[in-house]
Amino acid sequence: MTEESVASTGSQITEDDKLWGMLCHLTAFAGYVIPFGNIIGPLIMWVIKKDQSDYVNKQGKSSLNFEISLTIYVLVSVILIFVIIGIPLLIGLGIFQIVAVIIASIKAYDGQFFKYPLTIEFVK
Repeated sequence: MTEESVASTGSQITEDDKLWGMLCHLTAFAGYVIPFGNIIGPLIMWVIKKDQSDYVNKQGKSSLNFEISLTIYVLVSVILIFVIIGIPLLIGLGIFQIVAVIIASIKAYDGQFFKYPLTIEFVK
């Protein structure tokens, strides 16, 4: 898990940008309440602010790519339930998502970028 400063983009990161960047990550927890909310939440936050802030644009893309990747991993794990390995994989993915989203949210609010591990880059 690596981090890099987003401040190197040349623009100043405001408190509002930090808040929206954090929300891009935290809205992924909507997936525990709404089906595919883990994708819909970050997507909504990203679409609202992507043109207004490079920082939020980058945070939103990161969160969205992670959640899409995680959804694919969950779907594969559901199929693997029939060979027993899917159950521990689902539990591991759930814990992994919670920890990664919390870390990314904290980093985003601190003005830093968190690179999610195991992420496929769908949105560039």
